[in-house]
Amino acid sequence: MDKSVLRLNHFTDPHLYGSATESLRGIATLPALTATLAHAQARDWAPDAVLVTGDIVQDDPAGYAHFRNLFGSLGMPVLCLPGNHDEPAAMRRELNRSPFVVGGHFDLGAWRIVLLDSTIAGSASGRLDAANLAALEQSLASAAHRHCMVCLHHHPVAMDSRWLDRVGLENSVEFLQTIDRHRNVRAIVWGHVHQSYDGVRKGVRLLATPSTCAQFLPHSPDFAVDRQPPAYRTLELRADGSLATEVVWVEKRAAESLRSVSSAA
Repeated sequence: MDKSVLRLNHFTDPHLYGSATESLRGIATLPALTATLAHAQARDWAPDAVLVTGDIVQDDPAGYAHFRNLFGSLGMPVLCLPGNHDEPAAMRRELNRSPFVVGGHFDLGAWRIVLLDSTIAGSASGRLDAANLAALEQSLASAAHRHCMVCLHHHPVAMDSRWLDRVGLENSVEFLQTIDRHRNVRAIVWGHVHQSYDGVRKGVRLLATPSTCAQFLPHSPDFAVDRQPPAYRTLELRADGSLATEVVWVEKRAAESLRSVSSAA
């Protein structure tokens, strides 16, 4: 692939259940994801790959069947990693076929996308164990001329939200030290926080994407749900290592289901 610009759509935190009508915080999660994907297909299609950064299901492995049905026939790689509500072994088992890529790294043209598992069994917080840190080191060191985008579920920097920062990446210092050793990292992307974030650290772009269901209120000291609608992020990865990105909020009028979804938040 020699395209000068690679396009990705980033979806995160759909929190699916085995039941197609189950709700989380008042939002039916499968209809919300379906409407968000349809919005992206009408507005920003077709990307070179789709990225999904965890909490695909809400503690219910039966939800992966819905995810397979929605994303399995898109005709492009679907790059996935687990979140704290996923069961990593079940996720690998349920998504062990093309076009799904779970963990490891994936090369697209001039870019390498690194997919990390930051989950801790039984905990909402995250941590990269020694094996994952070693895999990150190897993926970055072997990328040769490629630019790197590193993806994980948990936030590695503070979100200025007391409750949320208690369940971030516990060993963020070790993670960022690994990033700092490699000059080819251009961006770090995560989910988990159910809100948008766009910053820069030592020349590396830091990006969080809102959920395809309910959002968390930014800068809130205690847990609070925002009234923002579902969303996704577009990413344009350029051959020179720069990137352009936009958070796309799915308007309330996009689907009848989303009118109730938005008001329920």
